[in-house]
Amino acid sequence: MPSLRPLPPWLGHALRAQRAPVPWPAVVRGALAAGPLLLTAVLAGRPSSGVLLALGAMLAGVNDRPGTRLSALTRLGGPALAGGVGMTLGTALHGGAVLVVAVFAGLGLVAGAFSAVGPVASACGTQLLVTVAIGAGMPLPEAGWQRGLLFVAGAGWLIALRVLLPSPRNRAPRAKGLGYLYDGERVAVAAVYDAVARLIEAAGRGDARARRAALTAALDQAQDALRGGGDAARRLRALYVAALPLAEAATALAWAGKTVPGRAAEGPRRLAVAVRTGEPVGPLPAPARCDAGLRALDEALLRAAEVFDGGRAPAPLRSGRTPADVLRKAAGPAGREYGVRVGLSFGASAAVAQALHPEHWYWLPATAVFLVKPDLGPLASRVLCRAAGTVAGAALFAGLAAVLPHPAGLVALVALCGALIPVATRHFAAQTAVVTVLVLSLVMVGGEPQASVSRITETLLACAIVLVAGHLPGPRAQRGGGVRVRIAVAREAAHQYVQHVLSGATGSEARVRRWALRREAYRTLAQARAAVDLAAAELPVVARHSVGARHVTVVLERLVDTTTACAVQVDDTGRVPEQHAERIGVLLAELAA
Repeated sequence: MPSLRPLPPWLGHALRAQRAPVPWPAVVRGALAAGPLLLTAVLAGRPSSGVLLALGAMLAGVNDRPGTRLSALTRLGGPALAGGVGMTLGTALHGGAVLVVAVFAGLGLVAGAFSAVGPVASACGTQLLVTVAIGAGMPLPEAGWQRGLLFVAGAGWLIALRVLLPSPRNRAPRAKGLGYLYDGERVAVAAVYDAVARLIEAAGRGDARARRAALTAALDQAQDALRGGGDAARRLRALYVAALPLAEAATALAWAGKTVPGRAAEGPRRLAVAVRTGEPVGPLPAPARCDAGLRALDEALLRAAEVFDGGRAPAPLRSGRTPADVLRKAAGPAGREYGVRVGLSFGASAAVAQALHPEHWYWLPATAVFLVKPDLGPLASRVLCRAAGTVAGAALFAGLAAVLPHPAGLVALVALCGALIPVATRHFAAQTAVVTVLVLSLVMVGGEPQASVSRITETLLACAIVLVAGHLPGPRAQRGGGVRVRIAVAREAAHQYVQHVLSGATGSEARVRRWALRREAYRTLAQARAAVDLAAAELPVVARHSVGARHVTVVLERLVDTTTACAVQVDDTGRVPEQHAERIGVLLAELAA
C-alpha cells in the first residue's frame, strides 16, 4: 500500500489546533462581559450604546490571554485606549470615498509599522484600525466622543473583571506577604525554578534541548510579568534574579551531556515551592561538587537561599524599551514592510467596500486588518481559517436568528459567544466563527438587518485582497524581512555575550552584566526561531526567501549554549578554557560562512 504523502506546511498549519486546558477564569469573564453590558443597555432603551460597550468588551476578550493581573492592565488597557481613539477618529471622518481610502491607507501604514514593535503594540495597531473602520462605517446615533468613551468603558469592564475576580481554579496556597494581585507573578517565578530542575534532570538525555528551550520560555514569561513597584514586586524580582545563576549552571550541565545525581534537581524544586507558598526554604540538599557545573549549581543554590531568607539580592536586570528604540524598530525593515502591506490591504479593502455598498462597508476593511496580522499565523493559514470560520459562523447565525426571540435571544447569544472566545482562540477558524456570530448578533441588536450572505462575500474579498498584498514582490532586502531582522538581532546579542565571556571578566558586576547578556541572547534567539517557523509554513513563493534560516538559529543556539558552559568554567578557574574557546571559534566561523 503506498504511504500517504505529508501535507504541505502551509496546509498542515491551517489544520493544526493548540492543545491547552480550558481557561475557566477567562470563560467566566467572557460570560460576564459583553452579554450583561448589552442586556443592561437594551433594558435602558439604549441598544446602540450596548453595541459599543459590548464591542469594547469583545475585543478586550480577544486579547485576554494567560498572564498576570497587573500585566493585563497594559496588555488589555493599551489596545482599549487605542480602540477608543480609533472609534472617535472614524466617526469624525467625513468626505468622499477617495479621502476615506487615502486616510485608511495612511493609518494602515503607520499602525502597521508600529505593530512590529511587539505584541502589545500589534494589538494597539489592530484595534485602532478596526475601530476606525467601525466608527466610519457603522451607522449609530452616538457622537464620536461618546462612541469612544463607550468602547473604552466596555473594555474597562472586562479589565476590571480580570484584575478583581479571584481565580476560580487557583487552589495553590497564598504566598505570605503577597496579595492575590501577585498570584500570576509568583507562579511565573516558581515556574522558572521548576524549569531549572527539569533541565538538570534532563542532562545527558535526549530531551535536554527541549528542556533548555522551555527554561528560556519560563524566564521570558517571568521577565515580562514582573512589572510595577511596591515591596511585593521588588521581592519577586529579587527571587527571579536569584534564579539566573541557577539557569546558567543547569544549561552548562546539559551542554556537558553527562547525567547528574537526582538530588541535584531537588534544591531548585524546593525553591519553587517556597516561591509559591512564601514559606521558609529550609535546608537544601547540596549537589556533589565534582565538576565545574555542579560547583556552580551549589554556589547558585547558596546565593539563592540567602535571597530567600531576606539577604541582599543581586542587582536587578535592566529591561524595557526607550522611545528611541520603539521608533527605530518601527522604522526598520520589518516595520516598513509590514506597514506597507497593512496600508495597501486597509486602503484597498475600504475602496472595494465603498464601491459595493457605501452605507454598510466597515466589515471588509475590519476583516482585512485581522487577516494581515502575522502573529496570527502564516498568511495562507490565516486566509483559509478566516474564510472557513466566517462561512461556518454566518451560516450558524442565520439559522439561530430565524428561531431565537429578538432581542433576548440575541443578547443570550452574545453572552454565550463571549464565554466561548477564550476556548476558541486555540484555532483561528474557531475563533473567527465565534466572533462572527457575536458581531452579527450585535449588528442585529443595533438595528441593522441580518446580513450573513454579504458578510461571507466581503470576507472572501478581504481574503483575496490580503493574499495579493501579502505576496506582492518587494525590494530584495525586504523579502523575508521579518526573519532576517530577527536573526540579525539574535546574532548581535549572541556576539555581545560571546565577547563578554571571552574577555574573562570576573567579579559581581561582570557576572550581573553576563546574566543580562545571556538573557538577551536566549530571548532574541527564541524570537528568531519563532519567526523562522512562521515563515516556513507560508506558501512556497514566500517561504523560499527564508531557506537556510533554520540552520542559522541552530548554530546560534549551539554558540550561546557553548558560551554559557564557558562562562561557568571562567567562574570556576578564572580563565577561558582552550577547548571552549576553540569550539566557540568554530561556531563563529560557521556563522560567518
